[in-house]
Amino acid sequence: MSLVELIAQADERGLAASGLACLDRCVPLLGGDDEVLRPLWGSLAEDSAHSSDGDWAERLEQARGALDAMDEEDAEDEAALLVRRMLAAAPAARSAAEVRQWADACSVASLQIHRLLDQAEDGAPADCLPEALDSVRAGATPVPAPGEGMSPLVAGELRRQITVLELLAGHGRAGLRQALEVSTEGRRVLRAVVSRRTRGRV
Repeated sequence: MSLVELIAQADERGLAASGLACLDRCVPLLGGDDEVLRPLWGSLAEDSAHSSDGDWAERLEQARGALDAMDEEDAEDEAALLVRRMLAAAPAARSAAEVRQWADACSVASLQIHRLLDQAEDGAPADCLPEALDSVRAGATPVPAPGEGMSPLVAGELRRQITVLELLAGHGRAGLRQALEVSTEGRRVLRAVVSRRTRGRV
């Protein structure tokens, strides 16, 4: 299934994990450490839906507090602002309608972020998500390999989004550990890009 179809058919846990994974991979842009969103992953792993909803809201506020500081450079950075919007839009109640809307918005925002960073690396002018990428996200065309009409960063992010949703669709709560591993890999990639960009500004 396409990424759009996977989001449309995912359950509440899968949708929350999808949005959280997108946010988790982009945390380096806010200067967050690798563990700042781990409590939210733990909330998704809990058995009781009622209990995990309460824990989710509490841990979400803790994450927002930990990532609240914004310096002047951050405020002027389009990619960082997109991450902050993802965090701000995260719903406190994990109803299907709310988390589906959030997961879809996070998917688009994360792809935009990776496109912005990839263009910043090669010096090309930054622009909006291209129509070709919209088509791939909707399944109109196959996901290309890096270098085949799509940058390596964007292609990698698209594949990770699909993988996370497939893991949750196929394994439910048991797929969370693998989904976290996929997200961790993507965060390491983005952290390396952010580090190179920071060195380039010095």
